[in-house]
Amino acid sequence: MAANGRPTPASMRDMIRDEVRAAPPYAFQEALGDVKLDQNEAPRDLPEAVRRRLLDRLADADWNRYPALRAEEAHRALAERDGWHPEGVLLAPGSNVLIQTVVIAAGLGRTVLTVEPTFSVYGQQARLLGAKHVSVPLQSPGFTLDVEGIERALKQGPGVWFLADPAAPTGNRHDDGAVERLLDVAREEGWLTVIDEAYWPYDRRHRLDQVRGQPDRIALRTFSKADAMGGVRLGYALGATETISELTKVVLPFNVSTWQSTAVALLAADAEANAAREARIEEAIEERARVYATLEAMERVDVHPSVTNFLLFSVPDAKWVYDQLLEAGIRIRRQDHLPGLDGHLRVSMGTPNENDRFLDALTRVLNLEVTHG
Repeated sequence: MAANGRPTPASMRDMIRDEVRAAPPYAFQEALGDVKLDQNEAPRDLPEAVRRRLLDRLADADWNRYPALRAEEAHRALAERDGWHPEGVLLAPGSNVLIQTVVIAAGLGRTVLTVEPTFSVYGQQARLLGAKHVSVPLQSPGFTLDVEGIERALKQGPGVWFLADPAAPTGNRHDDGAVERLLDVAREEGWLTVIDEAYWPYDRRHRLDQVRGQPDRIALRTFSKADAMGGVRLGYALGATETISELTKVVLPFNVSTWQSTAVALLAADAEANAAREARIEEAIEERARVYATLEAMERVDVHPSVTNFLLFSVPDAKWVYDQLLEAGIRIRRQDHLPGLDGHLRVSMGTPNENDRFLDALTRVLNLEVTHG
């Protein structure tokens, strides 16, 4: 009690949980630059005719009413597109929400297992929610799975194991035999395995056959990459109906807006939207091969093979190169703060013109780097 008789204000330590105060914010630095290659987005928007059809459907919707409780129409459209049972689909406002959902459902009081480096939100949500977080470093060269190390961690379970495949931010696909072996161990030890397939379209391969009919596994997918809907914030999970039913209890009711569910219902079934999606994927794959070959031929650049829509590469002075590219109007992403990625940068595949501007600017910067170094 203060001298004036009023209650003493609580300190931040009293009000906010220790795990939240100790956690750093999600690391993304907004930067200026007219060539935006820093967030693995699709560089081309939806076709204008598709946008008009979507706006027409939104105009006919009842904005004054709550959306459908579980976005059932959108779930049916996704199930049809992906060859899945509608009750085994769970849509949410971004995959990040589903990551948090899984940690709440199966990780609290248990363990959240990841590799490193990987998508930081897995570990971030574990720490914020007070779950134990264990990470196993990927092996060099090639960012391969440490099968023995992951097995040891799994035998300390149970909990939730997150595996991005194709991997982010490294861009590689994990070995099929290693993944199958670890999935078997995870099942035996009582883990829920989450295979994050955000980048599967650029690899033309996925792991749904290893998820189908398996209640201990789910796959995460997103509309933010190949579907060119990053601004709408949509992600979804595919799993056994009994597993999705349990996860649905954790997701807040009415969490998908009418606008979001309308977008999914249209895009999943629209022939022109899907044709444009395939064209975007094909262009990204072609540009990835072209940009990779150019980077590989550059001195002082070490570029890693990728099956995604981005390339990870290292240079002698990542911060300096990043800053110089930014001055030239080129926005890429620093990765040199992540475990095992000292000196690394990441560039998303843009349009051919955007990629040319990046490569031209990087060539000029590396020529300057000789003097700078």
